[in-house]
Amino acid sequence: MNNKILVVGPAWVGDMMMAHVLFQLLRQQNPNVEIHVLAPAWCEALLSRMPEVTKKMISPFGHGELKIRERYLFAQSSKKENYDQAIVMPNSFKSALIPFFARIPVRTGWVGECRFGLLNDIRFLNKKAYPKMIDRFAALAFSAEEQRREKLPNPILTIDYKNREAVLKHYQIIKSEKPILALCPGAEYGPSKRWPPEYFATVALQHLNQGWAVWIVGSHNDIAIAEIIQVKTESRCVNFTGKTSLADAIDLLSLATRVITNDSGLMHIAAALSLDVIAIYGSTSTEYTPPLSDRARIVKLNLPCQPCFKRECPLKHHRCMRDLLPEK
Repeated sequence: MNNKILVVGPAWVGDMMMAHVLFQLLRQQNPNVEIHVLAPAWCEALLSRMPEVTKKMISPFGHGELKIRERYLFAQSSKKENYDQAIVMPNSFKSALIPFFARIPVRTGWVGECRFGLLNDIRFLNKKAYPKMIDRFAALAFSAEEQRREKLPNPILTIDYKNREAVLKHYQIIKSEKPILALCPGAEYGPSKRWPPEYFATVALQHLNQGWAVWIVGSHNDIAIAEIIQVKTESRCVNFTGKTSLADAIDLLSLATRVITNDSGLMHIAAALSLDVIAIYGSTSTEYTPPLSDRARIVKLNLPCQPCFKRECPLKHHRCMRDLLPEK
């Protein structure tokens, strides 16, 4: 049994949320296992809310950077940890380099970008057997022969109640009996995943007129989208977009009565907080990366062009989102 495991984690927030399933399964198999996760800095807030993770290791490498020499040196410095196993979650060639350079005895992962030699516990993907991303992540917790298919645990994030109170105080938010609708109108991958901001504004107005408070939550990249919603609602929403850290956004979202969101990292966070989630899908697949919660509902059309997985609509009409009217 492996007692110390290095997990090379995914780079996207949503993918890291789904990675929590792997961490839970590793802990279930061995309650004493040490799980060290190597991931980009923006994932640290998520890993801090996953009690199964023993140590967070911030990757110094930017997206797309090969930097073989730097990866070799990083691997040499990690040898002192004496890992029993490495689990490489991304499929990229470069993500398997550090475990290889560190000579970790067991290096597990999907074959991905032809990683023969870099990995020595290599898996070949049967998409029918593992249709969802979480299925593929979970399979890496077991040997290739086990092929576990039992019901998987859902990702769960802990709430920092002390931080939540501090954030409310900082933004001068007074608690009330009003239900809270949280809108997450962004999606980092591209515009094809985004429901029109005018539609979010329509839903916001409906809730505001029914006595709800409406919060807008998102990253710095979503500021322009949030501003459109604010104009349409005459600034009646509380706009946190681009103002909070990811940790603060997690704690604010935990107060929401309902969350309406695109397929995004915040969608997976809201699901992991066991909130009432309405997830809007356009260009992506509800079969591959659904929100992992019994309280989540999916809203989508079934157009012949769905899912296309493109950053922008290749047909230039974006009907998968444009035709999905707020009334639906």
